[in-house]
Amino acid sequence: MKREEEALRVLTILLRASGSVTNMLKKDMLTYGMNPTEFAVLEVLFSLGKQPIQIIGKKVLLASSSTTYVIDQLEKKGLVERVQSEDDRRVTLVSLTDEGQELMESIFPQHSQVIKQLFEELSDEELYELGESLKTVGYKAVDLYDTIEDEA
Repeated sequence: MKREEEALRVLTILLRASGSVTNMLKKDMLTYGMNPTEFAVLEVLFSLGKQPIQIIGKKVLLASSSTTYVIDQLEKKGLVERVQSEDDRRVTLVSLTDEGQELMESIFPQHSQVIKQLFEELSDEELYELGESLKTVGYKAVDLYDTIEDEA
């Protein structure tokens, strides 16, 4: 029973920490005039460069229609643009506009500093171990999710 109690305690800590981190990141992103999803899309493009819409959706864990909506909103703000792939005309790529690039260059260092502060109490080894442990739990959650029957 001890392991079950400890697992429940750790799950409670994980969920509370996740909520706190999510709230902190939302607040940080709102200071830049963006919601977390918009920021995540810009961050992918800033880090990886021009990307197909489908890859952006996978990177930020969005459904195809939601990804298209977010890109539409960012396009209206003048931060991204769509271009046809030169390799495959069926593929639409999204890239940062000059304005989007300038915005990310100005705010990304501040955002990175907030993330650095979030983990500053952990040693390099603790940070690595946390990442590996959370990855293991996340993969297990995906496996378990697939085994639970839908109640419909």
